[in-house]
Amino acid sequence: MNIALWIIQGLAALGFVYSGWLKAFQFEKANASWGWVKDVPKAFVVFIGVAELVGAFGLILPLAMYIVPKLTPIAAAGLATIVLLGALYHVARKEHREIGVNVVFFVLTVFIVIGRF
Repeated sequence: MNIALWIIQGLAALGFVYSGWLKAFQFEKANASWGWVKDVPKAFVVFIGVAELVGAFGLILPLAMYIVPKLTPIAAAGLATIVLLGALYHVARKEHREIGVNVVFFVLTVFIVIGRF
C-alpha cells in the first residue's frame, strides 16, 4: 500500500506542478490553454497556481524528509478542495469536458488523504 501511495503522490505532484507552473509563471500560455482563465482575474489565477505548487511539494517533501509527515495528507486535502472547487466552477460554466481532469485529481488526492491519515 505504501508503494502505491508513493506512486500516486508522485503522479499527482507532477500534475499539480505542471498546472501550477502554467498558472503562476506562464499566464499567457495558461490563458491560451484554458478558456476559464480569460474570465478570472490574473492575480487569482496566479494564486491558484502558487497554491498548487505549494501543495505539490507538500505531497512529497514532508513525508520523504520525515519532517512533520502529517503535512502530506493535509496538503492532499487542500489540493482536493482546490480541485473540487474547480470542478464546481466548470459545472457552473457548463465546461463538461474539463471536469474529467478534476475528477481524476480529486480521486487521487482523496486516496492520498485516506491512505496517509
